[in-house]
Amino acid sequence: MLVAHGTPAPAGGLGPGLCYAWWMPRFQPFAGVRYTSDDRLDDVLAPPYDVITADERAALVARSPYNAVRLELPADEGGRDRYQVAASLWASWRADGVLRSDDEASFYVYRMGYRDAAGTPRQTTGVIGALALSTLDEGDVLPHEHTTPKARADRLDLLRTCRANLSPIWALSTTPGLTELCELPAPPDARGTDAVGVAAAPVIVADGHHRYETALAYRDERRAATGGSAGGHDAVMAWVVEARQDQLTVAPTHRLLSGLPEGFDVVDALSASFDVEPAPAPPGELPARMAAEGALALGTTAGWWLLRPTPATEQAAEHALDSSRLDVALAAFPPHTLEYQHGVAAAAAAVADGRAQAAVLLRPASVDQIARIGRGAARMPAKTTFFTPKPRTGMVFRSLDA
Repeated sequence: MLVAHGTPAPAGGLGPGLCYAWWMPRFQPFAGVRYTSDDRLDDVLAPPYDVITADERAALVARSPYNAVRLELPADEGGRDRYQVAASLWASWRADGVLRSDDEASFYVYRMGYRDAAGTPRQTTGVIGALALSTLDEGDVLPHEHTTPKARADRLDLLRTCRANLSPIWALSTTPGLTELCELPAPPDARGTDAVGVAAAPVIVADGHHRYETALAYRDERRAATGGSAGGHDAVMAWVVEARQDQLTVAPTHRLLSGLPEGFDVVDALSASFDVEPAPAPPGELPARMAAEGALALGTTAGWWLLRPTPATEQAAEHALDSSRLDVALAAFPPHTLEYQHGVAAAAAAVADGRAQAAVLLRPASVDQIARIGRGAARMPAKTTFFTPKPRTGMVFRSLDA
């Protein structure tokens, strides 16, 4: 269950009993753009662009002609490229009254209720606002992962044409108290159920690194074009959540290896960096063994193994993370393709059906590790963390022209 509550913000902050603007590094209210019929949003919500498969996109489009996936992950249509299509839909939906702009600048309290992998009820609560953009050396907003150029280029083209933040980045506040301050003072303005069921200190980007770096690039473009004039391009829509264990579920992102030379012995190659032990357990049982024994896991068509990092590997790794430990080993591999996969079953299936020569299962980073590394302005390897569930696109949008 996803709920949102918009609270008009007076000059001093968000209002009694909620969260105040001066607690965040230039975190400000904005007049959101929302669906006009927003009591139930089930048919128009969509996951973030980077977790949607082609089949899932088709299913979302079929739910409603106004599903947010058509903006967030557009497709070429009628001789126009995907970015022109998104910009046209954004303009027409607003002109036709499908979307409306709120009358007042607001912060939006956004809560996600879900069950974790163990079936335990959980919820994650935070505030959506406009977070001022800053570069790494300015230190107000700290990334924790590296990004890839292709995804940045795609998001930049979409931002240029739509001139809107279509989905929020996800940022973490390391100062205690945000969760309790965000209790809803009234029933939520909007609800939706998807298919699967602050701070004086800097904030840390949890999810949305590509969108944040894209927003920075776009800000610099607009400043260059306007002689440095201020505008909506100086901030990005962000959902800020307190960095504490009961508010966050972090899953690992596993690695798939392909493109290695024929006959290359992956097990032997990894033995230079890990103590290798056969693991006869079914793949689904491996995460528990990995956690208990401080190990990664390797799967090939020949079987599964536990990988315990050697002292030399631990010393060479940039961070005490499985992604960094594996990077040490892969640096000695011949040229290969590295892909990222969520879920043990999906990683195992990729090996079984020949899409990957090997799968390496990683343990998740902890919330404390993410906060500590982020505060130190360091970055984890790309795709180290996978925060779940993701905030849905469609609860609120932010126009840069407002």
